Amino acid sequence: MTIGIISAGKVGSVLGAALRAAGHTIIGAVARSSASRERLDALLPGVPARETKDLLARADLILLALPDAALPGVVEHAAGQGWWRPGQLVIHTSARFGTGVLRDAAAAGALTLALHPALTFTGTSLDMRQLIGATWAVTSSAPLLPIGMALVSELGGEPSVLAEENRGLYAAALTHASRHTALLAGQVQRMLAAAGLDSTYARGLQEQALAMADAGIELIDPPASGVVAEKNEDAPAASASTPDDIAAVEALAATGNYPDIPPVYRVIRAASRDRAARRRLP
Repeated sequence: MTIGIISAGKVGSVLGAALRAAGHTIIGAVARSSASRERLDALLPGVPARETKDLLARADLILLALPDAALPGVVEHAAGQGWWRPGQLVIHTSARFGTGVLRDAAAAGALTLALHPALTFTGTSLDMRQLIGATWAVTSSAPLLPIGMALVSELGGEPSVLAEENRGLYAAALTHASRHTALLAGQVQRMLAAAGLDSTYARGLQEQALAMADAGIELIDPPASGVVAEKNEDAPAASASTPDDIAAVEALAATGNYPDIPPVYRVIRAASRDRAARRRLP
């Protein structure tokens, strides 16, 4: 199958290389910036940079690996120019959108799918290994689901069907899992460094927390010491009047270098306590 990539960013270049390794022919990619051209040369040597119109006229499959903000405009512009073709496969890789964002292509007879890999891409060959065993969200009409599932499997991934109406929640969950978790991990490292400890001190606790979350075990009800503990019905409740952990965090912020930490700490602390209270049996 001939494939055109729009564009040769971190995601598009890596997926293009993986699709070529799976036996498909990459006929070109949009690569307007110097970084994109360098990435194209590194990951897809011999594949030419082409314009969108040219790719849509030639390719059996168009892979739209674009930022969320750019995707709707590209689809709409191509439709306005009459570039989409009946029977052409059009796939985008956005977490946020389902196939609705491709409605203009579908109106022209294109076959539309949304395939999102739950990965953070570096835009290098290292990402090729990450694709093996990666989970993908697949959204499409029922007749096209086998195509999406087969493409993901070709790339070594694990496909999961995701309903169109759940794409927004899915994207929010991934943001929570990646950006928000990274923020918390960074704050933990800075707090430990301020306490004179190595930044990796809490790595084991963080890994344990993630493993327990995977197993469906919640870590809730943080005591006054600030160390997250499992729910214990027999243990006395932490005293709300002596929040030593909050005092320590506020004192740290008073040094002027950590103003971002107390607001986040307070919100998560309150959410954890609220979750614990809701789960207690009457």
